[in-house]
Amino acid sequence: MVSISVWVKPGAARSEVTGCEDGVWHIRIAAPAVEGKANKGLLDYLSKRLGLPKSRLEIVRGQRGRRKQVSVDGLDVDEITLRLSSG
Repeated sequence: MVSISVWVKPGAARSEVTGCEDGVWHIRIAAPAVEGKANKGLLDYLSKRLGLPKSRLEIVRGQRGRRKQVSVDGLDVDEITLRLSSG
């Protein structure tokens, strides 16, 4: 199981990865930051980008902030980097 750092910007026009800086993935999420919608949107988006079921992803820290730690079960760091980097 691998953990990745994510900086989330909710309420964007569309969900997308905007880059990785100092080991932190910057991701825009279309869902608003209301009632957990941005967290759900993040997990939905990562599930699609990484090709994993949502049950393999979990926000382990930062449920209420923009900076989050997401646990990814089933991929190594190199494969996560490859899948998030390719547009």
